[in-house]
Amino acid sequence: MKIQDIQAIQLWLSAPKKIAIIPHRGPDGDAMGSTLALYHFLLKNNHQPTVIAPNDFPDFLAWLPGSETVKIFEKDTENCTKILEEAELIFTLDFNAFHRTGEIMEQTLAKLTAPFVMIDHHQKPDDYATYMYSDTSFGSTCEMVYNFISFLNKKGDIDKTIATCIYTGILTDSGSFRFPGTTGDTHRIIAELIDLGVENTQIPVLLFDNSSYSRLQLLGRALQNMKVLEKHKTSYTSLTQDELDSFDYVKGDTEGIVNYGLSIKGIVFTAIFIENKEEKIIKISFRSQGGFDVNQFARDHFNGGGHSNAAGGKSLLSMEETLNKFEDLVTKLTI
Repeated sequence: MKIQDIQAIQLWLSAPKKIAIIPHRGPDGDAMGSTLALYHFLLKNNHQPTVIAPNDFPDFLAWLPGSETVKIFEKDTENCTKILEEAELIFTLDFNAFHRTGEIMEQTLAKLTAPFVMIDHHQKPDDYATYMYSDTSFGSTCEMVYNFISFLNKKGDIDKTIATCIYTGILTDSGSFRFPGTTGDTHRIIAELIDLGVENTQIPVLLFDNSSYSRLQLLGRALQNMKVLEKHKTSYTSLTQDELDSFDYVKGDTEGIVNYGLSIKGIVFTAIFIENKEEKIIKISFRSQGGFDVNQFARDHFNGGGHSNAAGGKSLLSMEETLNKFEDLVTKLTI
């Protein structure tokens, strides 16, 4: 992060401020961990922070300290808009383009006059932030929040509560420390967080071993639907709205299912296609191993983006048409 940006933010934070903190739509562990870590840090420094999520976060993240204070924009748009308009400083975490918050919130953010601070690790950031900490080399925004607090010479403020939020985001976005963005520095930070009292044996249980029976049945259906294009080192699966409904789907139930496609020997590229009839889209998650860039693939073909080995996208076509398009594209790839 630029020294002049750090100094400017230090000046902004030298007196109590009303501050809004925003994660992306469909917030995951890194989005919620980073925003809540920053929330507790700012609260500790006598500011008035508010986390405003575009929509609901999954139940398996509801144990995070401070999650009960999070405002949901789509449920309370009028009040959330008022908070945003009154904010003196706005942090956007784990995303780098307003459209990642949804159409209505995107329009609201575009009208605000307060300075924005971006902390994010995705590629190709939009030019909206006054102060930017953007670096694709990091495996998680939570690791960047740890660094951000250190840049402000406030590392001593990181207590067990803040550490728990940061640990959660690093753990989830690193694929339990398996993804390429995990470095020696990542593990050194994790060691410091554990020394601060983070319950590193309990958090994975809360995140990964807390499924409903219906969620496991839904996983089974997704695995039954999986198709392997062995010649092209690709696999994919899909879930229709009817299938989601039949297994009492709740937000978060499909989290992580896409990764099963990479557990097949010889597979380098995988995807999951999930129908959302309410939004009239097919939501897509892409994953890869090695040098195949799913970020570019998502940008080129499915109005998406993300990281080199993990990205998302969407399709306005039917499920059948979307899957046919995907298979046709894959047959033309060199993987």
